Amino acid sequence: MRKAVLLLQDGTVFEGARFGAGRDALCEMVFNTGLTGYHELLTDASYAGQGIVMASPIMGNYGIFPEQAESWRPWAEALVVRDLTLLENDARKAGALEHYLLENDIPGLAGVDTRGLILRLRASGTMNGMIADAEGFDRADALSRLAAHTNPHPVARVSCRESSFHPAEVNVPDGQRYRVALIDLGHKRGILRSLHASGCDVTVYPWDTPAADILAVHPDGVVLSNGPGDPKDCAPALPHIRTLMDSGVPLFAICLGHQLVALASGADTYKLKFGHRGCNHPVRELATGRVAITSQNHGYAVDAASVDPRTAVITHVNLNDGTVEGLAYPDRPVFTVQYHPEGSPGPRDSAFLFDRFHRLMAEAG
Repeated sequence: MRKAVLLLQDGTVFEGARFGAGRDALCEMVFNTGLTGYHELLTDASYAGQGIVMASPIMGNYGIFPEQAESWRPWAEALVVRDLTLLENDARKAGALEHYLLENDIPGLAGVDTRGLILRLRASGTMNGMIADAEGFDRADALSRLAAHTNPHPVARVSCRESSFHPAEVNVPDGQRYRVALIDLGHKRGILRSLHASGCDVTVYPWDTPAADILAVHPDGVVLSNGPGDPKDCAPALPHIRTLMDSGVPLFAICLGHQLVALASGADTYKLKFGHRGCNHPVRELATGRVAITSQNHGYAVDAASVDPRTAVITHVNLNDGTVEGLAYPDRPVFTVQYHPEGSPGPRDSAFLFDRFHRLMAEAG
């Protein structure tokens, strides 16, 4: 493997060895504290335009399986690990991580002091980074490119271009099969699987589909998915979200969808210093005191001070930093969470929220 470097926007350099694609990578660098799930993370559209630094030191040891993909293609720009395991003669016929990255033109960097790198990102905040060959590396040119780099409106890149129908392949009692409109901001397949498991037939719509088009088919419920980037990039969708909220159709929003519903109701959002990315984030439900360990992947949050109590109620908070993790809208059948109840990867402590959504549709029916 060729020697390579990761240069951060603040001038810090980390050395390593290349694997995967041999091209340069220029992207926002973020870290994930999960022990496993690298395939799901690479294919999670919420990482579009970002390079992932894995906190767990050993990666690649269980390979790659197509059924674990959360999208039809990987979206991450790069992967940085401490130790890369090279699979040989795997009895399960798993694909190798390094081959997967090569096939999908994603640069990887191994042998990196990921502990030091993550401490730097925690102290200084999320920043741009560049992976390039060590030989002939032009530091001044790279720093100039890093300062100019942006990731504008990634939702428009990852969302579907046209609607598609995905029926549930499960048997459910008569009258308990519901039709759900899933607004694709970069949705994970885990959300589809969770809706299917509760007997929902799902139609997936592009992120900017007019509310009138969705309501014209009389869905029993609407889900706003996860997705990448700054929620304010999706401002054109806010009037349509307000219309959906006012329609009386039950609405459940996850991650970026949660932030967009908050913006549509008059609240504000802000960028976190280094985001929440991992499978071990504790969240408390305020009404019950119940604590769930959750899977999270976001770099923005709803500003608690901007939430109008006449419009929305904060239902969940993050026990690490007190940020808003859930909102309910008492005069409407609308609730949202910042975290991922579907896991994929991670715990499914909060999978019951899909049942809660199912009950809302039953009550509205």
